[in-house]
Amino acid sequence: MSMIGLADVRAAAARIHGKVLRTPTLPSDSISRATGAQVWLKLDNLQATGAFKERGAANRLALLTEAERRAGVVAMSAGNHAQAVARHASLLGISAVIVMPKFTPLTKVSRTAGWGARVVLHGEMLAEAAEHAQMIAQTEGRVFVHPYDDPAVMAGQGTAALEMLEDVPELDTLVIPVGGGGLIAGCAVAATALKPGVEVIGVEVAAYAALAQRLAGQPVSVGGATIAEGIAVRDIGVAPLAVIRAHVADVVVVPERAVEEAIALLAEGSKLVAEGAGAAGVAALLAFPERFAGRKVGIPICGGNIDARILANVLLRNLLRDGRLQRLLLAIPDRPGVLADIAGKIGNAGGNIIEVSHHRMFASPSVQTAELEVMFEARDAEHSAAIVRALEVSYTVRTV
Repeated sequence: MSMIGLADVRAAAARIHGKVLRTPTLPSDSISRATGAQVWLKLDNLQATGAFKERGAANRLALLTEAERRAGVVAMSAGNHAQAVARHASLLGISAVIVMPKFTPLTKVSRTAGWGARVVLHGEMLAEAAEHAQMIAQTEGRVFVHPYDDPAVMAGQGTAALEMLEDVPELDTLVIPVGGGGLIAGCAVAATALKPGVEVIGVEVAAYAALAQRLAGQPVSVGGATIAEGIAVRDIGVAPLAVIRAHVADVVVVPERAVEEAIALLAEGSKLVAEGAGAAGVAALLAFPERFAGRKVGIPICGGNIDARILANVLLRNLLRDGRLQRLLLAIPDRPGVLADIAGKIGNAGGNIIEVSHHRMFASPSVQTAELEVMFEARDAEHSAAIVRALEVSYTVRTV
């Protein structure tokens, strides 16, 4: 399999023009201030299916022969690649079968089916779904569209870097999330050819650091829960790895907490919705600010398909970490007026009570006392600490 080059990415850009949104690359003041770098965000969360995967899918399907189009395609994915293949097959009038693991959220199944694809739920893991998709390709004569280990898919994904450097030629660093490697491989080929000396850096989450292990010569060992499920891939593709070795400067591994903080910062600071994988590039800057300080950094926000409940939980967890939400447990005397006094102290200090739980009967060690759990909102950690100090003058306070 020959390595792709800039010509392949340029050809892909021409092929997908008008079929895939040319998303904007915008400066982010909030992320620049938070990290010490000059940051521009490539907003591929604005694609019709909410992710960059449309680029590779559109290019791969555009290259099918007439016979292959009549035979149809099959793909395996638990999310963004599924929707991308389904959408572009629909636009081209091509029959598509998408194999998804049984654990795939119903919303993703329905969105994929909504583009006209036949969805097959098979297997408890992605590997089982992939094997079933390959079997369908053989038995039905369909073309298997791989999510990353395919030169045409890689070239299509590389159009993101092409657009970034056209819009912001002064960029000296690209920070790219890494799952199977298709996005970073295509982007690295385009970026290093367009601007020799530009540094392309990959980002993985700690539970799925296959590329970092590969580059260190270690055996690949991955697995575990992660909010960045879009890059939770068990190994790097063969074709992407060859490109990565030639063109990628480094890979950093970020903890889960950094990804959650990045999602929250994007939502609050930049007013952008990003899924875990889509926020991984920002997470790298938050986790390693000294690595990127003063640099002109381009980051693709490569996906925005995050479950609303998960997004809400991330935002709440971040408020708790920042001290803007505080949960306290107070031991109080069981007499009239105490609740009003506590509410008054919090209110007079500028806090906003969110929730109160008063336990009189069984939680307290004495019948003369009660236990009060209170959650309040503050401006920041310093303001929260001031409210706690005001309460500690009269009560025994414990942070929950």
